[in-house]
Amino acid sequence: MNTAGPDSTEAAGDGRAVRWSAHRTNRRKELLRAARHAVHRLGPDASMEDIAAAAGTSKPVFYRYFGDKAGLQRAVGEAVAGRMQAKLQEAAETATTAHAGLRAMVEVYLQMAESSPNVYAFVTRTAGAGNPAGAQGDAAVPGHFFAAVTAMIEAPLRHHLATHSSAGSAQLKAASFWPPAAIGMVRAAGELWLGTPSGDGKPSREEMAEQLTGWLWAGISGSAAAGSTPPTNR
Repeated sequence: MNTAGPDSTEAAGDGRAVRWSAHRTNRRKELLRAARHAVHRLGPDASMEDIAAAAGTSKPVFYRYFGDKAGLQRAVGEAVAGRMQAKLQEAAETATTAHAGLRAMVEVYLQMAESSPNVYAFVTRTAGAGNPAGAQGDAAVPGHFFAAVTAMIEAPLRHHLATHSSAGSAQLKAASFWPPAAIGMVRAAGELWLGTPSGDGKPSREEMAEQLTGWLWAGISGSAAAGSTPPTNR
């Protein structure tokens, strides 16, 4: 005689749903890893068909999990940002000063770009760039990535300003404007550095990180303006 009641049937159904959800999550991670490796080898202009073939599956599978190429870019960007977050956390825990922490953040960004210029380009440019068929919504892809990176540095910046003896209320109010400005600067300088041919005229990653940190730190500490009086209009 079957003694299983409605509760046991429902539990069995829930168990299947949990297993299916776990399968989809794991499969999505596998596809993301494969896509990242494919873009690293094939370049940022690789088509969904090329990426799927390199992953050993079909294009419809990628569309089922990510919607379209913009969706795949966004997902890869989230994965890259997540790895950056882990490295930034590690750097913050080992940094002995706020300046060292900022330098570590800059170097993590440059290292991410240098380790795979193709993946960096894939997650930081519009999906339809150079392609008239690109959807207008594709423009949100790089913005999504940089918003995540900006959020990573805003918390330590606010902590620095809040604990800095010379930080005034005006600096605290303006704190939210500094991270996107800093990311814009690091991105512009970093991409120019990334595209510069190797040679005597190209600084190493460590040298570039040190220089950018110096420029950014003067903006945080206000040391560049210390002791100077702004000109007055006559």
